[in-house]
Order: sequence, then structure tokens, then C-alpha cells
Amino acid sequence: MTADVEFCQAVVTFNDQSEADAMARTLVKERLAACAQMDGPITSVFWWEGDAQTEMEFRVEFKTRTALLPALTARVLELHSYDTPQVVAVPIVGGSEAYLQWMRDETAAASAEVGETAKG
Repeated sequence: MTADVEFCQAVVTFNDQSEADAMARTLVKERLAACAQMDGPITSVFWWEGDAQTEMEFRVEFKTRTALLPALTARVLELHSYDTPQVVAVPIVGGSEAYLQWMRDETAAASAEVGETAKG
């Protein structure tokens, strides 16, 4: 993701709603994400271990600063039950300035820990 995009949305899937909820709460409490939105169950079809698999999953969308994406990804990889969890990010290129400022404010502590100066 390009450094000039301040915010992104990281999408992670889980096979269990309680694990999705726990991860959402953990990353928000740790200020790695300002917000986590969960939906599901969804049906996922994917290639795994030599065959097409179909599973019910829960999707969590984490709203965060792009600079925090590596730390958020590392935390997901540390805590997730999957061998290879989905962690994909898309840039947030605009939105309500009040909401974007709220995201800055809510992730400021984690941003300071990873060496990013708060913007805004």
C-alpha cells in the first residue's frame, strides 16, 4: 500500500464468531484499529490442500492507519487459529473528515508506539 494513503481497511476472516469477536475487541483495545465491523456468516470458497473448500466464515473489517497495518497484521498472525489467515487491505481514499479525525484520535496511541506522528 502506498505511503501517501493515510487510512486503510484490513479484512480478516474467521471460522468462528467468538474468535472474530475476540480479535476485534483485542485490536480495538490495543488501538491498532479504530473500529472493527463484523458480518457473517458468509460462504467462502477457496483452494486449500489440493482441493476446493467451502466454509462458513465471519468477516471482520478493521479501520486503521496504513502505518499500523504491519503491526495489525503481525498481531492477527500471532493470535489467529488459521495456518494462513486472510489479511488483505484496501486503501481508504476519502470520507467524512470528522470520521477520519476520529480514526486518527483512536489510533494515536498505537501510532506513537510504532513511531508515526499523529496527523491532523
